[in-house]
Amino acid sequence: MSLFIHNTLSRTKEVFAPLDTDHVRMYVCGPTVYDYAHIGNARPVVVFDVLSRLLRRLYPKLTYVRNITDVDDKINEASRLSGENIRSITERTAKAFHDDMLALGALPPDVEPRATDHIDQMIIMIETLIADGNAYEADGHVLFSVPSMAQYGQLARHSRDELIAGARVDVAPYKKDPCDFVLWKPSDADLPGWDSPWGRGRPGWHIECSAMAKVYLGETFDIHGGGQDLIFPHHENEMAQSRCANHSDIMAKYWMHNGYLMSEGEKMSKSLGNFYTVHDLLDEFPGQAIRLALLQTHYRQPQDFTKNSISEARRTLDKWYRIIGDGQNSHEDIPSGIIDALCDDLNTPKAIAELHKLAAQGQGGALKAGASIMGLMFQSAEDWAAWQPAASGALDAGVIDGLIVERTEARQNRDFDRSDEIRDELNAQGIVLEDGPDGTTWKYA
Repeated sequence: MSLFIHNTLSRTKEVFAPLDTDHVRMYVCGPTVYDYAHIGNARPVVVFDVLSRLLRRLYPKLTYVRNITDVDDKINEASRLSGENIRSITERTAKAFHDDMLALGALPPDVEPRATDHIDQMIIMIETLIADGNAYEADGHVLFSVPSMAQYGQLARHSRDELIAGARVDVAPYKKDPCDFVLWKPSDADLPGWDSPWGRGRPGWHIECSAMAKVYLGETFDIHGGGQDLIFPHHENEMAQSRCANHSDIMAKYWMHNGYLMSEGEKMSKSLGNFYTVHDLLDEFPGQAIRLALLQTHYRQPQDFTKNSISEARRTLDKWYRIIGDGQNSHEDIPSGIIDALCDDLNTPKAIAELHKLAAQGQGGALKAGASIMGLMFQSAEDWAAWQPAASGALDAGVIDGLIVERTEARQNRDFDRSDEIRDELNAQGIVLEDGPDGTTWKYA
């Protein structure tokens, strides 16, 4: 069976043809560990976890690398504001990231390198770029010379004016060209730093991934993934410096990017109050429900992520777990309809539709087998049913459904006082009831 994926580099859906059919290699940009991961950070983790599961089924071997960025100006700023030691921040938030992603059913990558463990490799790559005329030293910095690479901009497909505007950095006086970007920058005594031929300093963000990808996957590999926001400048710069340093025509053969994530109908923002961390959501909802909600939209499309969508996903999983029961297992083959959907550029909405069909037909074994390749239904039905929210005052979806049943019975018995009391109780908890011809549904206000 052929796997088709959308390649950002060509802007087309292509047949996936790995460089080595016996060993697929994939690199996905991981977290910068300075705070809890928000739900937007979780989307690529879940997306590429599903892809990794599919690749392991289709090919003899997969090496999946996802890095941790533990040297970055955001981390430095978090330390300055909080007074917490940088190492303490990165260790604490990396552990939180691992715990949160595990709760979402994401398997760990094969390799998870940390930037601070690969400074020597970054320095070697920078030295090569300088020697070949692709980089230069200026005022304690080392910068990549964008004009030295004729194909720069190939991934983002921006005009020169867009490249300059999108660089999102001040045009420093020591730059030879406004598009040039930093490979190495000086560190004062209060900042993390390493000795280098250009003085004590630290790497730029882009060179970190180039060096780590080369160490674990080689100079060229199959898939490079991440969020759409990384196309420019991060992935554009990665590709430029890697191709120049390695004298190669490609860095990765295929570039995959998931779409933006909105929240409650608006761009995710702390100031708007719709900024959800995975850590906080897991106090209210089981991780599988969050995962299913993320997979309801095709990975390349923008997604409006709401708490109501998680509640609906949980009710779906409630039904599926009742169908499989604890007597069912996943020894059955994964249904071909689900494999077909995932091989069509990871069409998870279509795969979920196939799961609904299996549930409607009462095929519990096939349902669980199909769910497994999507990282769903990995608990026993008993453990699933026993889950309760940890958030103080948060109502469990099962409790809400129980109150709705009680309210329906009260209305049938013309006990309107009790019916109104239940409605008001739920309203006070931010739950809105909607009565319709097919019964009563609920959502968050």
